[in-house]
Amino acid sequence: MNHKDFSYIVVGSGLFGAVIAERIASQLQQKVLVIEKRDHIGGNCHSAIDEETGIEYHTYGTHIFHTSEEKVWQYINRFSSFNTYRHQVLSCYKNKIYQLPINLETINSYYNLNLKPFEVDAFLEKITKGEKSNPVNFEEKAISSIGGELYEAFVRGYTVKQWQIDPKALPAEIFSRLPVRKNYNENYYFDEWQGIPLNGYTHIFNNLLGHPNISVLLNTDFFSIKDTFDKDVTIIYSGPIDRYFDYKFGTLSWRTLHFERKVFPVKDYQGNAVINYPEEGIPYTRIHEPVHLHPERKYNTDKTVVFEEYSLPDNGANPYYPILTEENIKKLRQYKEYAAGFKNLFICGRLGEYKYYDMDKTISNALNLFETRIKEAKRNQ
Repeated sequence: MNHKDFSYIVVGSGLFGAVIAERIASQLQQKVLVIEKRDHIGGNCHSAIDEETGIEYHTYGTHIFHTSEEKVWQYINRFSSFNTYRHQVLSCYKNKIYQLPINLETINSYYNLNLKPFEVDAFLEKITKGEKSNPVNFEEKAISSIGGELYEAFVRGYTVKQWQIDPKALPAEIFSRLPVRKNYNENYYFDEWQGIPLNGYTHIFNNLLGHPNISVLLNTDFFSIKDTFDKDVTIIYSGPIDRYFDYKFGTLSWRTLHFERKVFPVKDYQGNAVINYPEEGIPYTRIHEPVHLHPERKYNTDKTVVFEEYSLPDNGANPYYPILTEENIKKLRQYKEYAAGFKNLFICGRLGEYKYYDMDKTISNALNLFETRIKEAKRNQ
């Protein structure tokens, strides 16, 4: 393969890279080389079939597609249809199951009450009375919103395990993203369109990257061949921004995930796709059971596979969640300012922007980048 045959190099075959590559190949009719360091396409959205049970699972943790953006929904449905799965998350605290996010059932079950929706505000006011009215950190915000008992049961331990940071060191606004519902609605998402790809996520990426103008290099380190590209080539890089510039301004910190696979000789182990384990004494944060993601499938097996999820410091192999400390934000600002001086370079995606994105936002960002910058740059050549 002659690298000089390509005008566009896309680094990373995850959702951002795959969408950008598809747009360039189909809309600009240009040849695109996609470089992927892993042995598979799809990034963290990759799905595979468990050989022992025949159940399809998400390699890097459960991914639920959901969006309220019609443009995104119409685009992704060109590459796959979706089932009718609706995500529900449960939490196991002291061997009892509760609903998450915290809703009226959670509150009534935990306190052994029978509150009505119109009584929730008064109850929350009662259990948070005396707490700080101007919370300055995550813990103070949580306790002032849901009280100390619910915080200790469902939030504190999970947060400590997820981030290995004292919740007092996290900003208050993070808790504001966690909804508290005053009725019995059990849906985790309220987006208009939701589901799991009928044929799995890898099927979507096979379709996205199946255009004849796209070539894919797996098991390839972009930096080992970077110098072989023409100096005028356009690079769309969706890897870690600090790695691209050889950590010029320092290393950005991430959390990563590790999964322990277990098979049980039953058809259904836990009755739900995801159950959280918020107690600090339990080392994993949640258990995934992928058989529940495809209710339309009739798996012919008397076994089920589950994955225990552990949150760990990233060793550089697979960054998941950015740690947005003041120091990291300062480094990121330096990297972005420096990157702005490079012609024909687009650093993007969750790794490039050092920001966690849901899948629909990743697609939306990729479509917008193509329409507003890449296509325009092509016109001006």
